[in-house]
Formats: sequence, C-alpha cells, structure tokens
Amino acid sequence: METSTIYLPPRLELKIHLTQAQFWQLCQENDDLRFERTATGELIIMPPTGGNTGERNSDLNFQLRAWNRQNNLGKVFDSNRGFTLPNGADRSPDSSWVKLERWDSLTAEEQDKFVPLCPDFVVELMSPSDSLPKTREKMLEYIENGALLGWLINRKKREVEIYRPQQEVEILVNPETVSGENILPGFVLDLETIW
Repeated sequence: METSTIYLPPRLELKIHLTQAQFWQLCQENDDLRFERTATGELIIMPPTGGNTGERNSDLNFQLRAWNRQNNLGKVFDSNRGFTLPNGADRSPDSSWVKLERWDSLTAEEQDKFVPLCPDFVVELMSPSDSLPKTREKMLEYIENGALLGWLINRKKREVEIYRPQQEVEILVNPETVSGENILPGFVLDLETIW
C-alpha cells in the first residue's frame, strides 16, 4: 500500500462562513485544535506552538496572573479562551486581561462561551509559524475593538511593539522589562525569561 504525506502551511486559512453557533460547535467538536475567525468569516486553524514558545507563554501568563492575584483588578486568560470582538471576529490572544467590572457584567452563559467583548489588555507572543504582518493586523484589530493596551512580543528580533488607542505603535528594542502602565497598575513584565 502506497502512502503519501500532505504538507499544510503553518496556518491554514479557509473562507468558510459559519454562524456564531456553528463556529462554537466546530470548536467544541474539535477541542484538540485551535481556531480563530476573522471579521470577514475566514476560518484560521492555528497550529500548536513549539516547546520554547509554549514555555515562554506559560511564564508570561504566570507573571500576569501573579500580579492580578495580588491586585484582584480583573481576570487573566491564556490562549485557550476565545473572545468575540465587536467587529464579529473570534480571537484568542496568547495572554489577555479583562477588568473585573466588565467581566462581572457578563451573564454566566457569556462567561462560559466565547466572551462577547475585547479584552482590555492583550499580548501576542510571536512563534516561528506566525506571520509578523498578520500578527500586527491582529494587534490593530484588538485596539480598534476596544483594547486599551497591547504588546506584540517578537522574540526573534527581541522587540516589543506597544499598541495603544489613537497613538503610534511604540517599538522597544531589547528591553529588560515592559510596563502595564495605568491599565495594569504596578505590573512589570520581566522579559529575561521570555527572550
């Protein structure tokens, strides 16, 4: 019996239009896969990250969660949480945070499914399979949909791009830390373990 191997691109984007309920069902029936959906309905199948990216993302979430546990100002989410943005896109940032009052205003059902809001703070940690232009588009989409602060961490270049509403993107080259500013008061991400 002859076998063949099919190689797929690192990110597969399909133009399949699904309702919110259909998209939710697809994700539930394929919980070993990670999906996102653009505002125009493109379905994106996300590959799992490699060991280095996964470990660093875990550390990033640990630092954010530790700060939040001390301050109790909101809720911290890893990349397994889906958010339905106001523009209709379904996104899963690598790390995110939502102010407590916004989270508490959601119903139990809204909290259990894809959260119908844009996080106040988002982080995308570039992995080798990520496209810088597409990740930058996602960061702008978060800001346009209500995020107050976003970080795009590019380990390869050792840069952090900082996104804020109605401001130019600020790029920090090889920083040791990055501040949560007034959005996450007192939070400073130590980048030593992220690089």
